[in-house]
Amino acid sequence: MSDSMDQKIQRINELAAKAKTTGLTDEEIDERNELRQAYIEAFRSSLRGHLENIKFVDEEKK
Repeated sequence: MSDSMDQKIQRINELAAKAKTTGLTDEEIDERNELRQAYIEAFRSSLRGHLENIKFVDEEKK
């Protein structure tokens, strides 16, 4: 993963830990939601790229 995504994941984890202990402010909740959405989009894009590059080698058997 890129350094940028690693930093986003680290921040998501920091916010998750804080949510469990002291709770989050409204701004932190918004930040967490934005970071999660960015992570999900990157994951989907990566998965889609992998799936689009799958090639079947064996011919279908009749």
